Amino acid sequence: MLFPTTAFAVFFFCVFHGHWALARFPRARSVFLLSASLFFYGLWSWKFALMLLGSALLNHAAACRIDALSNNPAAGRTRRRLVVGVVSLNLGLLAFFKYTGFLVADVLFPLLRPLAQALGPETVWRLIRLQEETYPWIATIVLPVGISFFTFQALSYVLDVYRRQAPPARSWIDFANYLAFFPQLVAGPIVRAAHLVPQMETMPTRETTLEAPRAMFLILMGLLKKIVIANWLAAQVADPVFAAPELYSGPDVLIAVYAYAVQIYCDFSAYSDIAIGAALLLGFHFPANFHAPYSATTLQDFWRRWHISLSTWLRDYLYIPLGGSRRGGARTYLNLLVTFLLGGLWHGAAWTFVLWGAFHGVYLALERWFREHIRWPAPDTPVASTLWRWLGRIWIFHVVCFSWLLFRGGNLDTVGALLRSLTAWTTAVPATTLWGGAAITLISLGLATQILDGERSWKLLRRAERLPAWALGLAGAALLTIILALGPAGVAPFIYFQF
Repeated sequence: MLFPTTAFAVFFFCVFHGHWALARFPRARSVFLLSASLFFYGLWSWKFALMLLGSALLNHAAACRIDALSNNPAAGRTRRRLVVGVVSLNLGLLAFFKYTGFLVADVLFPLLRPLAQALGPETVWRLIRLQEETYPWIATIVLPVGISFFTFQALSYVLDVYRRQAPPARSWIDFANYLAFFPQLVAGPIVRAAHLVPQMETMPTRETTLEAPRAMFLILMGLLKKIVIANWLAAQVADPVFAAPELYSGPDVLIAVYAYAVQIYCDFSAYSDIAIGAALLLGFHFPANFHAPYSATTLQDFWRRWHISLSTWLRDYLYIPLGGSRRGGARTYLNLLVTFLLGGLWHGAAWTFVLWGAFHGVYLALERWFREHIRWPAPDTPVASTLWRWLGRIWIFHVVCFSWLLFRGGNLDTVGALLRSLTAWTTAVPATTLWGGAAITLISLGLATQILDGERSWKLLRRAERLPAWALGLAGAALLTIILALGPAGVAPFIYFQF
C-alpha cells in the first residue's frame, strides 16, 4: 500500500478515526493500532507480517531478560551472551533474506570456479550442477519490504537496554507498536526506541494539541516532491539513461545524474515527510530525517543532513563502538571505511553498493586527513568566506552525484557504460536530447524544496496559521488538485522500499 494512493487514504481515514475514538480505552487503542500496522504490512505478505510480530515478541523478551539481569553483578557474561545471540539472530535473518543471493552468486561461486577448473573437468561439472540446483532456490527468496529498517530499530532497542541507556518497554504490545508502526515501517525514518516507545506507552490523549496544519503541510509537500518531481524525473530523464547509457551522449548522461540526485532526495524525503505528517495526525512525533543535504559544504556535513536517522545509527552503534576517533588517525580512517562499507551493504546486496560505501568511507577519511594537516579554513567553518562555502557546496554536490552513479548503476557493466558515455559528446540516437525546459525546471524546483527541510519551514507555516481555517483548507485543496493534475499516471514505489 503506497502513500499517494486512494487505498492508503481510505486506510488512514479509518485508522485516524478509530485511533481517536478509542482515546479513553488505552489497551484497546494499543491493540487497534498494532492490528492496523500489521494489516498495512500484511497487504504485501501476511507471512512477513507474522515474522514482524515474531521479531517484536523475541526482541522484547530478550530485552526484558537482559534488563532483569542488570542488577546481578555475577550475570555479566550471561547478559553479553544474550545480547550477542539476539543481535546475531536479527542480523542473520536480515542476511538470509537480503544477502543470500549476493553471497552465493557473486562471492562464493566466482571464488569456486577457478578452483574447480584447476581440479579438473569432473569438478567443473559438479560445480555447474550445483549452480543449476542453487540458482532456482535463490530466486524463491523474497525480500521483506523494509526489513533493514525494522531490524535496525529492533537492534537499537536491545542494545540500548543492554547499555542501560533505556528501560524495556512496559509491555510487548507497546514495543510491537514501536517496531511495526505503519507510517515509518517500510522506509523509515529509523526512530530510536528511547524516542518512540514512551509515546506508545502513554499514548496521546484528547487533550493533546494536534499539530494538524504542520502535518498537512508535510504531507502536501511530500506529495509534491514524490508525485510531481521525483516520478517525472525518473520516468522522463533518469530511468531511460540508466537503462541504456550507451545510447546517450555526455550532456544527457550528466543531466540524468543530476535528475537522479534530485529524484532520490525528493523521493526519500517525501516518504519521510508523509510519515512524519501521518504520525503527527495520530499524535506521535518523529525526528527530522533530512536537513538540506545538497547545501552541505563537506561530505561529513552531507552525512549530518542526509538520512539523519541512518547516519546517526551507524555513528552510535558501529563507528563509536569500533573506537570512533579515539584511537589515533589510522584507526579513525579504518573505522570510517568499515562503517561506510557496512552502510553501503545495508542499502543493497551488490558490488556497486559496496563500492558506493567504500567511496564515501575513503573520501571521508581523506577529508579528515586534509582538515587535520592543511591549515586553511574548511568550507563549513564560521571563518570561511561566502565564495569558499559556495565552492564547497558545488564540489560536494558533484562528489555525491558521482557516487550516485555507483548507487543507481545496479552493476559494474552499467557503471562503466555510464562513465564512458559521460566522455562521449555525440549520441547513438541523434534525435535524443534530454536538456529541456521541463527537466531543468523540475531539477531546480527539487533542489529548492530543501528550504522546507527540518525547522526551515516552520516560520512560513506559523504565518500561514494566522489565516482563517477556510482559507487554509481552500489553499490545501487547490495545491492537492494541482499536484494530482501535474503528476504522471500511476504511482511508482518509493526508492527506499527496496532497502
